[in-house]
Amino acid sequence: MKNQAFNQSLLSFLHNSPTPFHAVDSMKATLLDKGFKELKEKDHWVIEEGGQYFVTRNASSIIAFTTPTLNFHSSGWRMIGGHTDSPCLKLKPNAHVVRSGYHQLGVEIYGGVLLHTWLDRDLSLAGRITLKLDSGERISRLIDFKDPIAVVPNLAIHLNRSANDGFSVNPQEEMLPILGLAKSELELQSVLMKQVRKQHPTLGGAEILDFELSLYDTQAPSLVGLHKEFICSARLDNLLSCFVGLDALLAAKESHQPALLICTDHEEVGSLSTSGANGPFLEDVLQRLSPNPEHFVQAINRSMLISADNSHGLHPNYSAKHDKLHAPMINSGAVIKVNSNQRYATNSETAGIYRDLAKQEGYEVQTFVVRSDMACGSTVGPIMAGGIGVPTIDIGLPTFGMHSIRELAGSEDAYGLSKVLARFINTPVLMSSEEE
Repeated sequence: MKNQAFNQSLLSFLHNSPTPFHAVDSMKATLLDKGFKELKEKDHWVIEEGGQYFVTRNASSIIAFTTPTLNFHSSGWRMIGGHTDSPCLKLKPNAHVVRSGYHQLGVEIYGGVLLHTWLDRDLSLAGRITLKLDSGERISRLIDFKDPIAVVPNLAIHLNRSANDGFSVNPQEEMLPILGLAKSELELQSVLMKQVRKQHPTLGGAEILDFELSLYDTQAPSLVGLHKEFICSARLDNLLSCFVGLDALLAAKESHQPALLICTDHEEVGSLSTSGANGPFLEDVLQRLSPNPEHFVQAINRSMLISADNSHGLHPNYSAKHDKLHAPMINSGAVIKVNSNQRYATNSETAGIYRDLAKQEGYEVQTFVVRSDMACGSTVGPIMAGGIGVPTIDIGLPTFGMHSIRELAGSEDAYGLSKVLARFINTPVLMSSEEE
């Protein structure tokens, strides 16, 4: 029953988080409900022992943390890292296009999108709008159309006889969603302003200055399979890990170990931004918690980061794509991701710690190593490890269809990972400091 309640909350979070802005907004609401206090980066921070806090940057990245002690140099931090963004189609600044009698949207491809999966889907639009009020004040607000308002129709096989032999999609010419017939006039700014007033009726007069809007699939997340073995949803990479990390942090909030959940934006495009893992956000927060340089280094060396990002499960239709001895199965436990070229930050000590914690919780552990004749992806793990020097492990839940508009993961794996992460936060000593 606990697993069922967990999964229903997960599905709700996924459904209500069509963009990184909405994901962070959802996480903020949960944290506030659980008694966490919001901090603002521009303000002076007063951090108290026994406190629970969170801070956001760009409204698309969030760090939540607990402070059962302020002696971070002797306790270190238990850190869990993920990312809020997913590959998608984003509107270009001048997005309105009229072609062959249809209103369409010009889009930019964000991240490594599996483009063909976006064809023939009921698409909606969500994101952030920046406005200027009649008073002269500039503000930003989130919008979400929720209803399907666009579609990218496929080309009939009669006009593309070789389609089933494999075909490529031109992102500039062939991925423009159709909004409707061009028989009537359409002014995109007016459409967006109408949605702003619908969702924020108290704003009064306002002018749209700019926007960051993404298309998304309106089909709701669901449990599928004869025995509901799978979770099928958009944005499992990586909102699945964000939800699991948040659940673990809340479950372990009575721990005596200081803990942080770090969910950053822009991982799918390299993480180099003010709010990405390759930016200064995490280090800025940690240095405000431990401003003494020597104490900061001591704290980092008593800390550990678990970077949680989805892993490639063994696909029965494409089993040759895996190293046979490192082929994770869905619903068989989280996956330790290993790469000798440091595309993942795992080492023997951090892997050993995770294996032991999982065993204590009664969960299996799997391992993924990419085939030696294939390129390896990466995560926020090596970026954070290289940025602040924290011992790190890369883990993930086995997934099918990564970067598809709709991905597939196990309905048992996420709950198990949350239990292991909570034990990670609660464990006072992870590794002996003695060396031979």
